[in-house]
Amino acid sequence: MPRGRMRGNLVVSMSLISNGQLLRICSRSRYLLPTGLKSPSLSATRGIATATRLQLQRSYSQPPNSFSPLRAAAFHTTMSSKPAETKITDWVPKNDPSGEFKRQQSSFRHTISSAPGARFPPEAGRYHLYVSYACPWANRTLIARKLKGLEDIVSFSAVHWHMGARGWRFPTPEDADAEGENVVPDPLHPGYTHLREVYFGVNPGYEGRFTVPVLYDKKEKTIVNNESSEILRMFGREFDGLVAEEYKSVDLYPEVLRAEIEAAHEWQYDLINNGVYKAGFATTQEAYERNVVRLFEALDRAEKHLAEGKGPYWFGDVLTEVDIRLFVTIIRFDPVYVQHFKCNIRDIRSGYPAIHKWMRNLYWNIPAFKDTTNFLHIKNHYTKSHTNINPLSITPLGPLPNILPL
Repeated sequence: MPRGRMRGNLVVSMSLISNGQLLRICSRSRYLLPTGLKSPSLSATRGIATATRLQLQRSYSQPPNSFSPLRAAAFHTTMSSKPAETKITDWVPKNDPSGEFKRQQSSFRHTISSAPGARFPPEAGRYHLYVSYACPWANRTLIARKLKGLEDIVSFSAVHWHMGARGWRFPTPEDADAEGENVVPDPLHPGYTHLREVYFGVNPGYEGRFTVPVLYDKKEKTIVNNESSEILRMFGREFDGLVAEEYKSVDLYPEVLRAEIEAAHEWQYDLINNGVYKAGFATTQEAYERNVVRLFEALDRAEKHLAEGKGPYWFGDVLTEVDIRLFVTIIRFDPVYVQHFKCNIRDIRSGYPAIHKWMRNLYWNIPAFKDTTNFLHIKNHYTKSHTNINPLSITPLGPLPNILPL
C-alpha cells in the first residue's frame, strides 16, 4: 500500500508493488514467464513475485533525491480531500491498508425447528426464499431445496443478476436479459424494486449488507435467516415431516460423518469458497498473491482427496453438504473466477482432472445441481456488476462450453 510524507498541503505517496503501472514495467522488463513454461508450480509463482518485489526494493534503496525511471514512475501527488463515500461494491474499504476482503457476518440467524414451541416451525407455504442464480451462497440453498423435495413447501424467487449502487434489484416485466425459473418481481411486496426494501421492511435501521439468500416468513413478515449454511442445514432436516418418503432418506448431514463434514467445511470455506473472493477483491498485490496461492494449495488438496477416494462424491457413495458447498464454487471457477478474479494459475478442466470429473458428475447426473445453475446470470453478474474490477462491463464469451460433457 502507499506510504508518504506531507509536503505543504500535498501528500506525496510512494507505491511499492500495489501500483499496477510499476508491476507492468517490471513484467515487461525481465519477469515475464519463459515462453515454454507450462502450468508453473506454486513455488515458481512465489519466486517470480519475490523477484519482482526485490527489484522494486532495490530501486527504492537509492538516496531520496536519486530517481531511476522505475522510481520516478512510482511517485504521484494527490490533493488531500474528504474520503469518497463508500459504495456497496467497495468490497475492501479504501482506507484499509491490508487490501484484504473481509466477509461480514450474516445478521439474521433464527432457525426453523420442529421442536415444540419453536417460533418458526416447519409449515408448508409459510416461507419464501429469495435468491440470486449468480450467487454461490444462494445456489447452495436452491440445490438443497430441490434435493429434499421442498418445491411445493418453500416458494422461491430470483433477483435480476445485476447488482448496482442499491444492491440486488428485482427484475421488471420489461427485462429480457435475465432468463430463468422464477426470475420475477418481488411476489410478496408489490412495488418493491430492490432486495434492500425487504431488509428495511423488517428493520428500518438495518446497517448490514443486503445479501442473498434470504429466508422470509410470510406469516410474521420477517426475515428468518440470511446465512446460507444454516438455511442449507434447515432444508436438510427440519422439513422431513412434510416431504414425501423418497426425500426423507436424503440425509445431507449424516451423524456418522458429521465430524469429517465440519472439518472439510472449515478449510474449504476459508480457502476455496471465500478464497476466490479474497483473491478477486484484493486491492493490493500482496493480498492478491497471498490469497491466490492459498486457494490453489487448497484446490491441490481437494484434487488429492477426490483422486484417492472411491467417489463419486466427496465421501464415496454418500452425497453430503460438502458436495453442495464445494460444487457452487467449482462450477463458477472456469467461467468466471479464472479471468475475473485472476485465479488463473490453473483452470479446473485442464488442471484438476479429479475435481473436474466430480463436478461434471454432479451437474449431469443429479438434476438439483444442473437445474439450479444459470450461467447467464453467473457470467453477467460478476462481469457487469463489479465495475471496480471490470470498468467496461465486457463479458468474455468463453470458455465454451461452460461445462464439458462427462
